[in-house]
Amino acid sequence: MTASMRYSGAMKHTLVLLLVSMLALGACDGGVDRAAQESVLHRGLGEEPGSLDVHKSRSSEAGHVLRDLGEGLTGYTRDGEIRAAAADHWTVSDDGLEYVFVLRPDARWTNGDPVTADDFVYSFRRLVDPTTAAFYENSVIDVANAAEIIAGEIPPESLGIEAMAIDQLKITLRHPVPYFLGLLTHPSTFPVHRGSVEAHGEAHSRPGNLVSNGAYRLVAWEVGSYIEIERNEYYWDAGNTAIDRVFHYVTPEPMAELNRYRAGELDITRAIPPESFKQMLETRPDEVRVSPALGVYYYGFNMTNPVFGDNPKLREALSMAIDREQLVAIVGRGEAPAYSWVPDGTANYEPQKYSWADMPPEERITKAQQLFYEAGFGPGKSFRPEIRYNTHDTHRQIAVAVQSMWKEVLGVEAKLINEEFQVMLENIVQKNSIDIFRMNWNGDYNDAHTFLSTAESDNPSNLTGYQSADFDSLMQRAARQTDPSRRRLYLEEAEARMLRDYPLIPMYFFVNKAMVSPQVRGWGDNVLNYHYSQHLSFAADE
Repeated sequence: MTASMRYSGAMKHTLVLLLVSMLALGACDGGVDRAAQESVLHRGLGEEPGSLDVHKSRSSEAGHVLRDLGEGLTGYTRDGEIRAAAADHWTVSDDGLEYVFVLRPDARWTNGDPVTADDFVYSFRRLVDPTTAAFYENSVIDVANAAEIIAGEIPPESLGIEAMAIDQLKITLRHPVPYFLGLLTHPSTFPVHRGSVEAHGEAHSRPGNLVSNGAYRLVAWEVGSYIEIERNEYYWDAGNTAIDRVFHYVTPEPMAELNRYRAGELDITRAIPPESFKQMLETRPDEVRVSPALGVYYYGFNMTNPVFGDNPKLREALSMAIDREQLVAIVGRGEAPAYSWVPDGTANYEPQKYSWADMPPEERITKAQQLFYEAGFGPGKSFRPEIRYNTHDTHRQIAVAVQSMWKEVLGVEAKLINEEFQVMLENIVQKNSIDIFRMNWNGDYNDAHTFLSTAESDNPSNLTGYQSADFDSLMQRAARQTDPSRRRLYLEEAEARMLRDYPLIPMYFFVNKAMVSPQVRGWGDNVLNYHYSQHLSFAADE
């Protein structure tokens, strides 16, 4: 099927829904009216998810869809608090090493099968099995024997997880993990339906094949257009799920997404374009939702490239030459300049900052120029790195601004390369002719570990290729700590170590921002920016 044919099919489906809605109630700007017999939510998603296999997906966009389709042992409330999900309750041993979960008796897959402890055992083993090549295999690295299994040293059956009964699951950790219940909310820890995986293999996550255990089931995925899901009648809390059908629309361009929202085609946007943010505040203040976020926008160096990996002064000079205050003015939605890797507001943590964070701009520029010269560049020796970014107005604006700053301060002639996100990500992972790339990291749980672990040598999320024995040792020492205060000290020292090595350039910290129709109820602001469709409803349904 061609892309144009897929798009045509998506538009026909959407038009039918809109016509039904208009006949029932009439259209209005700023939200989609509902037909009385079905409650339908239209959401902007952002980039196209690469996969809906919980063990193969890697993007935040995929995570938003997967949290509608499935659930782990724990989940989040609309306000970002940990809650029981597939597990009804649990107990923790006094030493913090053993968790025993009792599953809900009415937990069901979308085909009506009961969700059992064996399902979680199978799924956790699949997650750490090296043949799966799961992007988030390290999300359960603290489970007993997980590291050795991932390394291929022992079989997946050795993992510290056991079905004690059909509805009882024991997980044994190699050391206490204060944020473990938060880890179990991540889609990589969701169960997969063994029969479907064995029957369909890699295609088990496609429409018609996917059997999931969440509030919704997968109906359709029109690539480049939308993902359609419908309420799962077998879900244990189906009686409290108000939205019957959800469309997650692929919306890589925020302005196009906003235009669709204003035309009444979307109820919720994934973002708000910087150039329209002030206007939206003035004209639709009650529909603009802004809140603190656990997320950082950054540029990464390809540390496997000797030009960067062998020259820390070059990396430091390039970081110092960026005026972060100018960058947040460009973005213009309340973002904060980033002089640390871990954001402010992270639980039980004091972010470490660059030593020059409070240096006056003139002194910082002079220091950057000195370091650039000491790195072997300057008059008579030009430097022309490539900056890669994916298609998005904000990414382009940031890249143009950085290009200008490096030119003005250091005389650097940076070349900008725009790529589709999945192409760019694959090039970054494979280190295909990569110099510098743009990326962001959003915390999966409210703990400094979710940021710092991405710099560990063996972490798949370490996209720069940074390797530091000192940093890894500090992270390992933190992992062994049962005293929260000592653990915090090790984590803070690890961040300071990484910042001194300059494998990346943190540029600004995000705020969560979205347009939400006044018809939508149940939206809860939270730092993780998780908004499950099952928590939402419409005013017309009250």
